[in-house]
Amino acid sequence: MALRLPRPHRFDVYVAVGGLLGGLLLVGLGLGTRTSDDPITLFDGPWPVLVPLVVMAGCELLRRTAPRIALLTGTVAITADLTTQGNIATILMFTDLVYAAVLYGPPASARRIPWITGLLTVAGTLVPFAVWREPEALLIGVVTGIAAFGPAATGWIVRDHRDAAVAAGLRAEQTALLAEMDRTQAVSAERARMARELHDMVANHLSAIAIHSTAALSIDKPGTSKEALSVIRENSVAGLAEMRRLIGLLRDADGDSEPAPAPTLDSLAALVATACANGLDVTLDTDHGRVSAPVELAAYRIVQESLTNALKHACPGRVTVALAQRDGVLDVRVASPYGHRDGPRAPGSGAGLVGMRERVALLGGTFEAGPDGACWAVRATLPVTEGDPA
Repeated sequence: MALRLPRPHRFDVYVAVGGLLGGLLLVGLGLGTRTSDDPITLFDGPWPVLVPLVVMAGCELLRRTAPRIALLTGTVAITADLTTQGNIATILMFTDLVYAAVLYGPPASARRIPWITGLLTVAGTLVPFAVWREPEALLIGVVTGIAAFGPAATGWIVRDHRDAAVAAGLRAEQTALLAEMDRTQAVSAERARMARELHDMVANHLSAIAIHSTAALSIDKPGTSKEALSVIRENSVAGLAEMRRLIGLLRDADGDSEPAPAPTLDSLAALVATACANGLDVTLDTDHGRVSAPVELAAYRIVQESLTNALKHACPGRVTVALAQRDGVLDVRVASPYGHRDGPRAPGSGAGLVGMRERVALLGGTFEAGPDGACWAVRATLPVTEGDPA
């Protein structure tokens, strides 16, 4: 199977053509790097110079696509050029091949070439001087350094800067990606928090409205209908107030008005009274101290959602709400009669239990909900932070 080399880069073609034409011009003018009387000139005349020149120009076509092959072939060509009268264009193209091999070649070659050319430069300086004991012999090392080590060192510096720029670009892309991920997670978390707040605030009132509106439509008694409409109005007004509070939290407070404060555990008595007005038989037992605002809000919402579920699903009977603080945790438990019903008294989305579980998980607590004998029990333990006063 034949080896197919990649198509040369356009700039490499320009370099090869320019070097070849320049070398031909020098040959035509009779300008060489050595005279025919030089001891190392084995092939006299201008025509032997053309062979290394043409080979070196061909290597320039591969300086970017196959830099190692180009450098190895170019080394053979520059060695052959030493046996002729020489051509400055051949030497310049060889220096470019050394530079390109370091810049475009594999990392291993890029590390080795500067060391190899450096050692050759030192050897080309010391060995001829030790043999001939002439100061002019030092010029061999100088020429070797200019033609080999200088381009190799330059290529390594340029490659190092290029790799640093690429690494900086990758780091910038990774930073932007992480920032976008953080932004997406923050948006998702905020949307989930808003969904929990909206569900917990509105579901209780809308469930009561749905249940009592059904009763008002199904029972043809003016007194019962009037009582149901009164409950509907109370829950509508309360739900509207909760919605305004949420909108006030979401909107920038640029005006003089401030959003209503978040509900606290002191508001549980009013919550229970509303649940009793909606038709539940609820008892409240609280024994707790002061807790942090997040724990207080989570406990309130858990009780509120549990009473909403009892209003929709519980069998007739007493609902018990108990809060107790001990051993650094606030224990919240709501139990309602559990049994078989034809269906819920009001439709639900099933998001209530999910929202309560998420609230507890965010605070590092535990949450359980399920049948407990003849009751449906919801229990949550919320850690009380150390900074809270007892």
